[in-house]
Amino acid sequence: MTGLARTSADLDPRRRRILYRCWHRGIREMDLVFGSFAEAEIGRLSETELDQFETIMGEDDHDLHAWITGAKPLPEHLKTPLFARVAAYTPDFDPVTKASLEARLGNIQ
Repeated sequence: MTGLARTSADLDPRRRRILYRCWHRGIREMDLVFGSFAEAEIGRLSETELDQFETIMGEDDHDLHAWITGAKPLPEHLKTPLFARVAAYTPDFDPVTKASLEARLGNIQ
């Protein structure tokens, strides 16, 4: 068993490896996003989508977090339907903006 609920027993080796990597990203926030997505979608992704997903997974976790939360603009090469599907699996991340920081910390200069 990998992740929270999905077994990897019925998956081919490539999908098993991807599922494992999704739950062992490096920062917990990205584990939750990628792991949740993979648990729900890994069995239905085409080979082309798996290629695209592995490309997305190759990005730095801190950059991915910033793009998914809206703290940084999404680069053109990631403006894809698959990235949108992955990003839809975000837990309750609040976008980090100047306004949200000011609301938490007071006026920021």
